[in-house]
Amino acid sequence: MFVEAIERVSEFTRPTHIITRLYHQADILTGAATLFFINEEGYAITCRHVAEIIVNSGAVQQNYNQFMAEYRKVMRDPQQKQHLKRLEQKYGLALGSVITQKMDFINCFDNLTHIDVTYHSKHDLALLRFRTTGKAHYGRPAEFIADGQIPKQGKSLCRLGYPFAEFTNYRYNSEIDDIEWDGTMPKVTPAFPIDGILTRYIGDETGQAFALEMSTPGLVGQSGGPLFDTKGVVYGMQQSTRHLHLGFDMVNRDVWVGTHRAKVSNHPFLHVGVCISADIIKDFLRQQNVKFYQAK
Repeated sequence: MFVEAIERVSEFTRPTHIITRLYHQADILTGAATLFFINEEGYAITCRHVAEIIVNSGAVQQNYNQFMAEYRKVMRDPQQKQHLKRLEQKYGLALGSVITQKMDFINCFDNLTHIDVTYHSKHDLALLRFRTTGKAHYGRPAEFIADGQIPKQGKSLCRLGYPFAEFTNYRYNSEIDDIEWDGTMPKVTPAFPIDGILTRYIGDETGQAFALEMSTPGLVGQSGGPLFDTKGVVYGMQQSTRHLHLGFDMVNRDVWVGTHRAKVSNHPFLHVGVCISADIIKDFLRQQNVKFYQAK
């Protein structure tokens, strides 16, 4: 049903790879997110919570660098432990605190120089403007559903994104005490589609519908990816997943597991996707005087 639409949407949808280093943790955590381009001028949209990593990564790194600069001065001091505790409090560091995050925008541009970020004033939505001196590697930009067209409950729609962070092109550089991309080509996980039907509209505190609820969850890493129909027309953007308690709880229920009885408890939830609607996105783009396209 969505074969041709996925091919169309894949032209403007791209993965973002994320590596994260935590305080007092040796492992490098990997993550992924999604964005999609809305015109030929380097403008794309994604979730605000994704864009915040771009905006905050420099300050996070600077905070850790300043902490280490002070700590190196007292590492050999007899009161080293007391100094360390004081510095951790000063710089807000504890076990598991994020000390470095870096992003790699896959197959977007050559020679990326800067990214301008504009947040929506209310919703989990952000506009990205990629500044580059190189070639763009995305195809035709997205086309949104036309103004005044309202999808009905039960309509089949699909989301596309990159939920599985399977890349390995990163390392810890002990010489500079930092994590980095190792320069090899990343292993890009193929885009992952997931379809469902429109179940409900979600309203804000004023009653205005700002999001579409889908019968299937949006997967971690699909945040920022497009929601589209069988023609590839964009109806919204994957933003989050809601977990609805079904009330079919079982506590200490006797069941057969293989050849023996066991006590089982289960508290089931229905996981449904939340997608920022195209109307909210288009209004935001108009406010920012950014060109976009609508299906005819």
